[in-house]
Amino acid sequence: MKRLVLAWAATAVAATGAGVAVLGLLGNGLTGASSHVLSAPEVRAALATATPRAVATPTGSTARPQQEKLIRSAGGTVIASCDGDRVTLRSWSPAQGYAVDGVEPGPARVTKVEFEPEEGDEIELTIVCSGGRPVARTSS
Repeated sequence: MKRLVLAWAATAVAATGAGVAVLGLLGNGLTGASSHVLSAPEVRAALATATPRAVATPTGSTARPQQEKLIRSAGGTVIASCDGDRVTLRSWSPAQGYAVDGVEPGPARVTKVEFEPEEGDEIELTIVCSGGRPVARTSS
């Protein structure tokens, strides 16, 4: 009986090892996720090509389409959109070495994001709509 259990355990270990090896050869690993990590220049290039985009409104709606804009600062990035004179923060992400200290996402006439560094002065982005487009003012 003991030999049967040992033989079964050895077979299970061998089968698992063979499965992991085959997946590794296929290049997808166990999770199937790509292992490519973007370098800093690749990230900068991707951010440099980001452009504002119009957000569709429901058919038959009388509302104006919203204009989204990527706003960059030393403390982080924000995506904001305007609907008339009201601004909404769609997303915000701190830069490396910063954390989000406070957010007033709207919709409102004025929205704010505060990025706090590990050391030094925090950076506050105040965003309003001007001509239907988000406009940011940075203060520290």
